[in-house]
Amino acid sequence: MLCAGIVGLPNVGKSTLFNALTQSRKAMAANYRFCTIEPNQGVVTVPDDRLEVLSKISKSQKLVPSVFEFVDIAGLVKGASKGEGLGNQFLGHIREVDAIVQVVRCFENNDIEHVMDSVDPIRDIEVINTELLLADLDALEKRKTRQQKAARTGDKKALAEIEIIERLEKHLSDGKYAVTMDATPEDKALMKPLFLLTDKPTLYACNVAEGDLADPTQNPWVQKVKQYAAEHHGTTAVVVSAEIESELVTLSPEERAEYMEALGITETGGGTLIKEAYHLLGLRTYLTTGEKETRAWTIHAGDKAPVAAGVIHSDFEKSFISAETIAYDDLVAAGSFARARELGKLRTEGKEYVVQDGDVMEFKTFL
Repeated sequence: MLCAGIVGLPNVGKSTLFNALTQSRKAMAANYRFCTIEPNQGVVTVPDDRLEVLSKISKSQKLVPSVFEFVDIAGLVKGASKGEGLGNQFLGHIREVDAIVQVVRCFENNDIEHVMDSVDPIRDIEVINTELLLADLDALEKRKTRQQKAARTGDKKALAEIEIIERLEKHLSDGKYAVTMDATPEDKALMKPLFLLTDKPTLYACNVAEGDLADPTQNPWVQKVKQYAAEHHGTTAVVVSAEIESELVTLSPEERAEYMEALGITETGGGTLIKEAYHLLGLRTYLTTGEKETRAWTIHAGDKAPVAAGVIHSDFEKSFISAETIAYDDLVAAGSFARARELGKLRTEGKEYVVQDGDVMEFKTFL
């Protein structure tokens, strides 16, 4: 299962947010540095309103959402790339995740210590990003030294890797993440075994106070983080209140709806964050529905129909014949499979069909 790592400076709300998203109390959340040491892992369900809509069409007995994993990683401090704080542990744990959610503090609270004694999310982001860049540059230097020995013998693979390493060194030295470097598929293949921290897709989570949820545009820190994320990483920033998320998970659906209405929000920041992280990991969803259940199945962007069938059962990929497919919106507009068939919206797709997010599918196999 792919996983997204939650990172940030100490005391920015990482563990509180992790506990709320995973609806657990695995991570210790306390007002002191390094209250998280070993990474905590938890599975999250992906909010998907389509499941309930489809279940009404099919009169399903149960709903089964998509899931993936979040990992809460120890807080980082300046100098982590040189072993400061829990630096070596922190960096090692980041290498093991598939994407990064960087939590940044965008609220004032004198009762919660800030590791750098003041609230400045852009400074905080740059502290973390600098440590990741320095760690990658150090790793590249060591790798290049090893490959130079092989290159002297005329090893073409070593020569190609040295070339990509030198391009990466220049790119990272300019303060840019490896993931933003122009790279061909061949370049990407050479970069993959380097396991660079800055080659992981990243999004930012702006942890705000309760009063900023209804209109986060009024929070100047949020706007700065969004601008920074877009300009430096070509990525997004999600607004969330870890404190409010931790309260919402303790409420009944009715109480939750009332509380959200009082806050002036229609969707929780946590739900948005989960969906953004899911897509950041390159994951997509197709759906199956019937009287027994309506289920969301997780695939990778670009997967073809046989691979999607194999998610249900590995033998289905081998024995795939075809897939009866309809777009979610088309099925909902029709109101039933029978009507969708009359309208010509149901179609039969073969082995080369690339499954789209929201496709409602039924597979035909030899089994």
